[in-house]
Amino acid sequence: MYNQPNVEGSYMAEQKIIGRKKELKALKTIYNSGESEFLAVYGRRRVGKTYLIREFFKNKGTYFELTGQKEGTLAEQLENFATVFSETFFEGMSVKRPKSWKKAFALLTKQLDKLPKGKKCILFFDELPWLARARSGFVQALDYYWNRYWSSRRNLILIVCGSAASWMLDHLINAKGGLYNRLTRVILLRPYTLGETLDYLNAKGVRCTDKQLCNLYMVFGGIPYYLKQVSKGMSVAQAINRVCFQKEGLLYSEFDRLFKSLFDGAEVHHKIVKAVSKSRKGISRDALIKEVGATTGGTFKKRLFELEAAGFIQSYIPYGNKRKEQFYRIIDEYVFFYLHWISPLKKRGVEGGKSYWQAKAKTPKAVAWMGYAFETLCLKHVDQIKEALELDAIACETGSWRYLPKEGSRDQGAQVDLLFDRDDGIITLCEIKFSEKVFTVDKACAKELAKKLTVFEKYFKTNKQVQLAMITFAGMKDSIWSEDLIDQDMIFEELF
Repeated sequence: MYNQPNVEGSYMAEQKIIGRKKELKALKTIYNSGESEFLAVYGRRRVGKTYLIREFFKNKGTYFELTGQKEGTLAEQLENFATVFSETFFEGMSVKRPKSWKKAFALLTKQLDKLPKGKKCILFFDELPWLARARSGFVQALDYYWNRYWSSRRNLILIVCGSAASWMLDHLINAKGGLYNRLTRVILLRPYTLGETLDYLNAKGVRCTDKQLCNLYMVFGGIPYYLKQVSKGMSVAQAINRVCFQKEGLLYSEFDRLFKSLFDGAEVHHKIVKAVSKSRKGISRDALIKEVGATTGGTFKKRLFELEAAGFIQSYIPYGNKRKEQFYRIIDEYVFFYLHWISPLKKRGVEGGKSYWQAKAKTPKAVAWMGYAFETLCLKHVDQIKEALELDAIACETGSWRYLPKEGSRDQGAQVDLLFDRDDGIITLCEIKFSEKVFTVDKACAKELAKKLTVFEKYFKTNKQVQLAMITFAGMKDSIWSEDLIDQDMIFEELF
């Protein structure tokens, strides 16, 4: 059994957790609440959910952790329960496998009765969707024991966790039956921000420039498990080459493992993300249905929901769009990178050489990919952009905007990646441009930006003043073309 630690031991455990300030604050509140707590944690696979819970709680009382086994039978799951139960309470002595989850939770309850009332007990059920397979009786038993026995225990913290975010939302967080309204807390664990990614790399002894950090994030995203693959003394280009383009590299085959672990019948999910990834500016729902060859029924809707809940795609309605037409875009950096770079290589049955990515990164295709990836990166750091543009003290609505002229029309279309509709009478349009060198607004760029402003002012119908802000990687050089066009500018390093 895990023993109650001293204060220093608890502090040291928390020091191993990089970033996650908001989540750590929530966990400390749960631990110190003096009431029973029922916490649900969900988020993208590999994002660090298990690590966060384990590192925070494992030395803070009696700690019981059971992980669901993918495609495990009821007998196998209960056998795993018996093993963990024995290790936690009986120092590994053989314990007979219970015949049902009700019997299993009865055993747990009996041991909880023996604990001192002042000692915390943490019950952590990881990969809940695998434990609670159809007809397993897990959810019903958990609901019964929480409601009948556990919720009245002031020293009990019950935690459930799952990577299949759509299952967690459907069957637990937004459920209308079973565990509905039983949860006391919910944590959606998101990927690291740029700032947290930098802290994580520094903690590993990996030093990188702003350019290297940006390039790494555009491939790995803020996924701790992926970032863990970067070794000290290795350049970012070397890391990407080894991890993504060598057959033994983690991300060479991660895509298939990821989708198979999350979705039943992942072929449709593959088709959807592939179709969405082809459109840099996002694809409409109608166009997506046509591209995939699907119907508008509930199955297709469910697949979209599953992909969005998993953090791979994002749906949005262009800001101020009266038609309420939905669009979709890829927001997972690794998925987008895989579809554009790793998948074509694998289809040829080859792996990249030692300098494969260093050579490919200089091609026009890579420049186009970097442009989209940089936009995605920026859209994930809207709060940091607001602060850099000094808008954090101003109430404003945020969104993307686009105007698509009707087929056959002579009207010009336009898209705004990010805008802030401010309460101080101004709308700030953000133009995101990626260039590793200082960006210069030349005549052609100025013409494009002026057209975008004209189309926006014509079709958005606002009395507010419209301003233009540039977001670039290395900054913007003033020119005769930018002087009267650009009102504000910010650079990459301000995102962290």
